[in-house]
Amino acid sequence: MAGGLKEAVIELREADALRITDELLRSGTDPLTVVSSCKEAMDVIGQRFANGEAFIPELIMAGEIMQGVTAKVKPYLQTETSSARLGTVVMCTVQGDIHDIGKDIVVTMLDIAGFDVVDLGVDVPPDRVVEAVRDHKAQVLGLSGLLTIAFDSMKTTVAAVEDAGLRDGVKIMLGGAPVTADVVAYAGADDWGKDAIAAVELARTWVGGA
Repeated sequence: MAGGLKEAVIELREADALRITDELLRSGTDPLTVVSSCKEAMDVIGQRFANGEAFIPELIMAGEIMQGVTAKVKPYLQTETSSARLGTVVMCTVQGDIHDIGKDIVVTMLDIAGFDVVDLGVDVPPDRVVEAVRDHKAQVLGLSGLLTIAFDSMKTTVAAVEDAGLRDGVKIMLGGAPVTADVVAYAGADDWGKDAIAAVELARTWVGGA
């Protein structure tokens, strides 16, 4: 049935996606399996967008479906970490980029995994990132971008964190379809997550929660 959920999200059948989600959760399916199916669907939609086969309205609709599924999943989560969260992660899409679907999936997965997540949104300037890292004493900073022009913003943001004297206390991950190890080196970050699951595993490793 999880495959049916994936297809419903890909085909933007919101009512079916929410119904299947309810059925999966009631039947005892692992909530993370439900989220993973949606993530796979979002990957397909994202690739279609990259290929010119899908457009902004489809991305927006898919994001809304994902939010609806997430709202249904959260009450079913068994969170032994609810009273002792793993750590704090600041997330944002960097200045000059307004894409948020990938970021939002990572935010959801980090929350499910037991992190406190501070989501700054999109087109976030470096000084606001620095302020959030300092104020929330974040152990991890996630910088997202779907456009190649975001690479310079990532580099500038990392430099701002360093100039503020915060770099030694925070691990920085990058994310987004065009990000590679070379981009990580260029920006001065620590690593990158090819998808939401990889991002969660990185965060867990960095805070000692693996």
